[in-house]
Amino acid sequence: MTIREATIDDVETIRRIAEQTWWPTYSPILGTEQISYMLGILYSVEKISGQILNAEQTFILLLEDEQPVAFAAYSPREDAPEIYKLHKLYCLPQTQGKGYGKVLIDAVIQRVLLAGKQVLDLNVNRYNNAKSFYEKMGFKVAYEEDISIGPYWMNDFVMRKEL
Repeated sequence: MTIREATIDDVETIRRIAEQTWWPTYSPILGTEQISYMLGILYSVEKISGQILNAEQTFILLLEDEQPVAFAAYSPREDAPEIYKLHKLYCLPQTQGKGYGKVLIDAVIQRVLLAGKQVLDLNVNRYNNAKSFYEKMGFKVAYEEDISIGPYWMNDFVMRKEL
């Protein structure tokens, strides 16, 4: 297993992993139309390309046998640059349970510490089973947040970890 920073050449790989992960993750929580809409907005070629090219988010890929199977994206929070935010963390369903999520979180934490920061936030849907995983990683619920995306709402917990 290796981790490397994603480049513009990895946009389709990121989109593929998101597509294969979102459906089994969010189908029990969100409707089909909402998942399709949000994937189209959040994971369009333009959106991911812009985030990489404009350094809005740093994407890292986890490779198993040279093949990308998981990714994470993080950045300083726009409203509080002293706090970093883990925007995305997705592992292909067939790799879940192998510890790759923990490996990616640890890699992000190391990068945040190298940047001289001590706090990492993330958003997780209030009904997403991943909440218990994040709690095991040391994150605690800081507050609830409802974010509109088009006609839909993301009903999230904002979780925080002091590093």
